[in-house]
Amino acid sequence: MTEPAAHLGGPEAEAESRLVGSDRVLAVLAELARHPDGIGLEDMARAVASPKPTVHRALASLRRAGFAARNGHGRYVLGDEFLRMAFAHHEARPDHVRVVPILEALCDRYSETVHYAVLDGFSVVYRSKLDPPAGAVRLTSVVGGRNPAHCTAVGKVLLAQALRDEEAVRDWVGQRRLERPTERSVGTAEELHAELVRIRELGYGVDDQENEPGVNCVAVPAYLTSPTVPSGAVSVSGLAYRTPLRTLVDDLPAIRAIVAGRVTT
Repeated sequence: MTEPAAHLGGPEAEAESRLVGSDRVLAVLAELARHPDGIGLEDMARAVASPKPTVHRALASLRRAGFAARNGHGRYVLGDEFLRMAFAHHEARPDHVRVVPILEALCDRYSETVHYAVLDGFSVVYRSKLDPPAGAVRLTSVVGGRNPAHCTAVGKVLLAQALRDEEAVRDWVGQRRLERPTERSVGTAEELHAELVRIRELGYGVDDQENEPGVNCVAVPAYLTSPTVPSGAVSVSGLAYRTPLRTLVDDLPAIRAIVAGRVTT
């Protein structure tokens, strides 16, 4: 009798097979997160490039753990247990706990959208976001979402700390063509290096309609978990016609004081 293929290579092949299976389950979980309205089995199988029976088994495993569920239309969505774990973990993180009062104070002062973000590779990841009760700027950013680091104020502030010279900037850019969401976006390693030098000299970064047309932003580093290494960056964003960039820059002493925790309003 022929043994199943998973066992033909001995213990090492069996371990590798289990790893592939785990990777597939994680790929299905990640794909679920991209479909808040749910996704059908056939569409999921296409998205993760796997046979339907294999994907069905992965979804069954996730459902048993509470990480996936089926909605009233028979489509698969993230499960409540996964959401509970994710939100509980996020809200208990030291940087999130410490940044919430800062964002609230900035939001109260400027009545504009405020963010806390960290650097992850070529992108920034938004860890926290707070909109004012009325008149909020409808930005594309969401908690957990990403934007290119080189054309956001928070990203450039963090890159200024991570890329200390032109060689480091060139290595970071590599052979990539830098994305330019607007005509104002930085487009070359040379331009980015010059911008990062300016940020180190001034201690803040700006987004002058570089990520979204009509939206500007100012950001400063946030030292929430270390006195010497920024845990991330905090920004205030506003519609250019309503809150000009110069208004935010002129008020930087107040922004820095709030981020440093020296004032609460």
